[in-house]
Amino acid sequence: MYIKQLPHKTVERLSQYRRALLLIQSKEKTHVFSHEIAQMLHITPVQVRRDLMLIGYSGNLRKGYDIKELIELIGKIIDTEKGQRVAVVGLGNLGKAIISYLKGKRTKLMIVAAFDLNPDKIDRIYDGVPCYHVNRLTEIIKNENISIGIITVPAEQAPAIAETLVVAGIKGILNYSPKSLNVSPYVYLEEYDMITSLEKVAFFAKKIDERYK
Repeated sequence: MYIKQLPHKTVERLSQYRRALLLIQSKEKTHVFSHEIAQMLHITPVQVRRDLMLIGYSGNLRKGYDIKELIELIGKIIDTEKGQRVAVVGLGNLGKAIISYLKGKRTKLMIVAAFDLNPDKIDRIYDGVPCYHVNRLTEIIKNENISIGIITVPAEQAPAIAETLVVAGIKGILNYSPKSLNVSPYVYLEEYDMITSLEKVAFFAKKIDERYK
């Protein structure tokens, strides 16, 4: 399937649309309108329609979008046919939570390895995922054909881990460490800054509080 280059934010919303559609489908609905999806995601129906037009999909004026059909189309765009294998580097509370949360959520995204320095964690299984010493990072990534790395290590360790992941052949990195990273332009980097997100929420909570005092 050929789809022209999609904006990053559109790809992000497509993932959100799929989750919303799966939830709606579980209620035994077969069709949905753009305003229903928009209401669930706190965006506008116009935005939903624009995104779906970008992937060449349009609904029926009377019935709306075919849920099953749209889920399958989004899957073809986001997922790969064989799926992608993922590694988590850093098995603290966050790393364990990510493994536990993602278990069984997506058949095309599978966490197959975790890495840590703590000898008490190495050679143990966490929710079906084996933990290896971080020194084996390159070996395991190549042997297991892992293409995505999730970094949950302390800030001072993150740059070295990212560099090792890139050299090992990783194509995408999701960085949860509080350290911004620089990687090769041939690797897609997504960084999640919890403090910035929390401060953003705090700012708007303050504005709402001031408005309604």
